[in-house]
Amino acid sequence: MTLNITSKQMDITPAIRAHVEDRLKKLEKWQAQLINPHIVLSKEPKGFMADAAITTPNGPLVASAKHEDMYAAINELIIKLERQLNKVQHKSEARRAEASVKDANLQQLQED
Repeated sequence: MTLNITSKQMDITPAIRAHVEDRLKKLEKWQAQLINPHIVLSKEPKGFMADAAITTPNGPLVASAKHEDMYAAINELIIKLERQLNKVQHKSEARRAEASVKDANLQQLQED
């Protein structure tokens, strides 16, 4: 997996790069193929912003987080990505009811 980290108005230190890579490993437990993950870190007047765009076979994951601390912004970003990945992975299991309520009521009336 090739990780692209881009920065705006700041330098990416080896510690920041290691933190991002460490947190992205948390997404590996979902056993989803992460295609070309791109993380954008930027410095803003009131804190830091972390954006991510990751493509998966089930669909894209896009998240953004803002915090006063860079590491906290990265952590929030990974939590949002993990939540999206969980939703995408289990989407096929979340099926609607086989029969609608309207059909069930009609069937019950016919039996009576």
